[in-house]
Amino acid sequence: MTAVRWATVTDFHLRYGTEVAQALREQRPVVALESTIVSHGLPRPDNLRVARQIEQAVRDAGAVPATIGMVAGDLVVGLDDAELTRLATADGVTKLSVRDLAVAAATGADGATTVAATSAVAAAAGIGVFATGGLGGVHREAAQTFDESADLVTLARTPIAVVCAGVKSILDVGATLERLETLGVAVVGYRTRRFPGFFITDGGFDLDWSVDSPESIAAALAARAQHGVHHGGLIVANPLPSDEQLDPELHDRTLAEGLARLDRDRVSGKAVTPYLLAHFHSATEGASLAVNVRIILRNADLAARIAVAAARRADASA
Repeated sequence: MTAVRWATVTDFHLRYGTEVAQALREQRPVVALESTIVSHGLPRPDNLRVARQIEQAVRDAGAVPATIGMVAGDLVVGLDDAELTRLATADGVTKLSVRDLAVAAATGADGATTVAATSAVAAAAGIGVFATGGLGGVHREAAQTFDESADLVTLARTPIAVVCAGVKSILDVGATLERLETLGVAVVGYRTRRFPGFFITDGGFDLDWSVDSPESIAAALAARAQHGVHHGGLIVANPLPSDEQLDPELHDRTLAEGLARLDRDRVSGKAVTPYLLAHFHSATEGASLAVNVRIILRNADLAARIAVAAARRADASA
């Protein structure tokens, strides 16, 4: 899959992989995938293997994967395998949020897109469904630090469905849900009324809405378009089954240790999440990594099924 086509869409100058470009022309289902999980979220060499598995999970469910990233200043929708390998194995790959895209492009950087950047680029490219592991959110002690992920405000203005396992439990989950409500971002549980906590099935908070099929989510997306009322993103919270989660006691103990180390080492800003995820990986002897992989593969599968259902619905109404 070689990236060959340039197109200008809204504020972004995008280059499309051949497979993705053809799928979009033919209005076939496409699922956006982030690249930070490849460059920053998973350890080498597992990261490249898992990135390929994620793309295959999307294909197996009937959709085309579009992993988004920046290669030598080119913002690519649908990285080919060589580009994916480059972002997985090269040193100095920059973590790119929306604010970083223009400067990174101008300087010819290699970059991995966050949830915020991937959502914005995917929506600009006409892709309506995005699979990730967990969202960013409001950080603990945000009342003092004002530390809040750009994921939240980006989703408030970006019409895309994001399939995730909630927000990472290292964050302030309750405050994140409050911010999403304030920002007007809808959250629905997939076959659950409880908001998942990424590594753990139940993050401790109720949800107002639940859906039980990809077709139900596709119907919600269609209704949003039909209403003509401005909406931001739709978060589809897809929890792990309880027998696949990280042991809750191990999770709580590891989280407490990690937060103490954050304070000790004075880690802040965008370095917090990779620092804590690395601590989880080390302290749980790889158990958290296995859970992380299960999360993203399940979310990729569900996102693809939603994209397929949405495409079928559009064909039926055409």
